[in-house]
Amino acid sequence: MPRLSVNLNKIALLRNSRHTGVPDVLRFGRIAHDSGADGLTMHPRPDERHIRGSDVLDVARMMAPWRPGFELNLEGYPDRRFLDIVAAVKPEQCTLVPDAPDAFTSQEGWKLDAAQCRVVGQALAELKPLGCRVILFVDPDPAAVAAVHNTGADGIEIYTGGYAAGFRAGTPEPLREACAATARRAGDLGLVVNIGHDLNLDNLPPLVTAMPGFAEASIGHELTADALVIGFAAAVRAYRAALNSGAAG
Repeated sequence: MPRLSVNLNKIALLRNSRHTGVPDVLRFGRIAHDSGADGLTMHPRPDERHIRGSDVLDVARMMAPWRPGFELNLEGYPDRRFLDIVAAVKPEQCTLVPDAPDAFTSQEGWKLDAAQCRVVGQALAELKPLGCRVILFVDPDPAAVAAVHNTGADGIEIYTGGYAAGFRAGTPEPLREACAATARRAGDLGLVVNIGHDLNLDNLPPLVTAMPGFAEASIGHELTADALVIGFAAAVRAYRAALNSGAAG
């Protein structure tokens, strides 16, 4: 069954609106672990508008008894700050995104032109000796996969925001098939396949059914929104069940 990695960014975003430390990111990381998640994801952006570098260190310490079976995934643009954070905690997985420092959210995959290949190559030279599985964020486009393979990265995370938008509009099929075709191409090349962005309890099962064999879904925003209604532990269990039901179907 695919792994569920719970993204804690939106918990940190809510905390950062006050100076009380509430909600406590560590508490919600424990709830995710105890409720059936398979790992935690954090994206420490340069402006620290949600997850901070200090959060990464604290969460990694908390997770120490659970790892490596319960995985830590760090996402970010491979600048010096991010690479130093990764080196400090040595996550099981590191997902590289091509975001500019002021990006609102990750909405575009690596194009891997000459300049981007240099950036990724330099990052891989630092990350691989740490033991990290290195994943590159890509658009749902089979043509993007060969370039990822050529970098020496371990896999891809397919951006699913377009699929989610199509699902809301009642036209999910084109982007769902694009995601599935991208996953098939990656599988043919021996790459790990992850998915993430705007996945929820409605759009997740049909995508999982269309993409047998993918490894992990990283979910934060929609899970946190559902948690406001049903509670965080129940939301983690519901997303775990959605992944399982889609894979079983």
